[in-house]
Amino acid sequence: MEGPTHASAPGAPSAPVLAAYSYCEAVTGAQARNFAYGIRLLPADKRQAMSALYAFSRRVDDIGDGTLPPEVKLARLEETRSLLGRIRAERIDEDDTDPVAVALAHAARRFPIPLEGLDELIDGVLMDVRGETYETWDDLKVYCRCVAGAIGRLSLGVFGTANAGGPDAARAGEYADTLGLALQLTNILRDVREDAANGRTYLPAEDLAKFGCSEGFHSDRMPAGSDFAGLVHHEVRRARALFVEGYRLLPMLDRRSGACVAAMAGIYRRLLDRIEREPEAVLRGRVSLPPHEKAYVAVRGLSGLDARTIARQSARRRF
Repeated sequence: MEGPTHASAPGAPSAPVLAAYSYCEAVTGAQARNFAYGIRLLPADKRQAMSALYAFSRRVDDIGDGTLPPEVKLARLEETRSLLGRIRAERIDEDDTDPVAVALAHAARRFPIPLEGLDELIDGVLMDVRGETYETWDDLKVYCRCVAGAIGRLSLGVFGTANAGGPDAARAGEYADTLGLALQLTNILRDVREDAANGRTYLPAEDLAKFGCSEGFHSDRMPAGSDFAGLVHHEVRRARALFVEGYRLLPMLDRRSGACVAAMAGIYRRLLDRIEREPEAVLRGRVSLPPHEKAYVAVRGLSGLDARTIARQSARRRF
């Protein structure tokens, strides 16, 4: 995928469009602490587009996570899919009353965003509403690709691949998708208690059975004889392998886009480190990083250190 060519992009945003972007940035800042640390490193046009993508995605997620009856959620998701269709067909103008639609419509004209990725996100949230569970990792991957891999590919439409070259260039979308899987699996580990309280279990049933953890995560203690730490370490190894593969995207991005991705992924890798050190912590509540540590990860990303490290590792693998 090539980087966006601004020759065909719309002109400077009008006042209504800027107001719509400001609304999306406010939503992002208030509700996406980890994501917001990354996108603040982007230039204004890319930051605005990413905020529009986040605000639309947040709307979809909120429908799935809300307390409405399933039939109402299904109807709301289909309404949101119809709105996406209007955006794709360029039937949203700057005077529309929905600021998220206005911002996303402008962003989609400005950048080559593959909007079908948002259809995949809606498909993934429909799996949640229908209460689907996953027998194997291959089954869970389908869900993760919908709710996170698709976001990686959507983001790549904004970032572009200005530094891509060589045989790996065509795999940029695959790497973005894989990095999304790594982030989502980390989320699943972090949120096992909260998800269980909402009646959801994402970890593969065969993994739960292997480590004697099939009873769920409704308390801060697992049943006698279970090996919860073993289960967590098993999933952490899987997530780390996904990070290694997904990080091959970094050298393909320009400096600030690479810094954004490195910051977001770096925060989640550190969460993974914490979870690995103390697996039972996720049974007591959500594991998070303090703001100063997130800021450090962002600075490290902006320095390009992670991108250079991955580039060297990739070069060594080729020879």
